[in-house]
Amino acid sequence: QVQLVESGGGLVQPGGSLRLSCAASGFSFSNFVMSWYRRTPGKEREWLARISILTEDTDYPDSVKGRFTISRDNAKNTAYLQMNNLKPEDTGVYYCRATQPTGKGDFWGQGTQVTVSS
Repeated sequence: QVQLVESGGGLVQPGGSLRLSCAASGFSFSNFVMSWYRRTPGKEREWLARISILTEDTDYPDSVKGRFTISRDNAKNTAYLQMNNLKPEDTGVYYCRATQPTGKGDFWGQGTQVTVSS
């Protein structure tokens, strides 16, 4: 059974940091591109970060570049999103996604809530 389980969300003050985790099971994690997305109130789902398979190249939109860092640990079947200098507009539900370049796999987690507020 394929599972992606996010954790690490919570309430943090503006300027603070959080590290989200995405624990994978039921598929070959090391063969999947891992990404993070979020859904914020009143907005479409937004892509935040992506890490490739072999070279672990990373990519970010300008909105989070320099503040968010994606990483992966294939030995632990886990992807991470380090978020620094958080802002109230970062509040939302954060999701991880696993995709296989061949298009034969596309999995989503259930999400974890992040709230940035004083």
